[in-house]
Amino acid sequence: MSDHRIPMLERDQVPPEIQAIYDAVFEARGFIPNMHKTVANVPPLAQGFVALLKPLMGEGALPAGYKELIAVRVASLIHCDYCMSSHIFLAAKQGIPQAQIDAVNDYEHGPFTEKEKLGFRCADRIHESAYALDDVFYAKLNQSFSDQEIIELIAVAAAFEFFPRFVTALRIPVTPIPESVAAK
Repeated sequence: MSDHRIPMLERDQVPPEIQAIYDAVFEARGFIPNMHKTVANVPPLAQGFVALLKPLMGEGALPAGYKELIAVRVASLIHCDYCMSSHIFLAAKQGIPQAQIDAVNDYEHGPFTEKEKLGFRCADRIHESAYALDDVFYAKLNQSFSDQEIIELIAVAAAFEFFPRFVTALRIPVTPIPESVAAK
């Protein structure tokens, strides 16, 4: 018996609108993540997740690769192997150097700019409590980041308080990354 709590649906088990999502995700990643296969049990929610994740994690005011590192940092704080595996893969796919990926948990001593370190500190504070993002710290953020960057940074950090809890509560297994995809 599997450890996951909800069936993971394959492409032939989902309605056409979710098949289209599977096709787009497969085109982008080369596989369908288990979280998508699980949330597909509720098609409107699956559509909502994708609608949120695309702009949240894509290129924007902040580079997509840096957003992936923020996701890895928060997933690490929550101890979510699923999210760490997924977002380490996606960070590498975005061209983030392995040295930066490896240094996320010791970012203060890692190969990051002061601005990037400040963003990690922001994610750490949000993990502690949204109230930990006090006016003094926010003033520091505002000196280094534009309003658009602050919104994206906080949105990514807050979203990855949610997603790790979602996949962990449902015991969604880490998605195996096919060797053919991992080698690219």
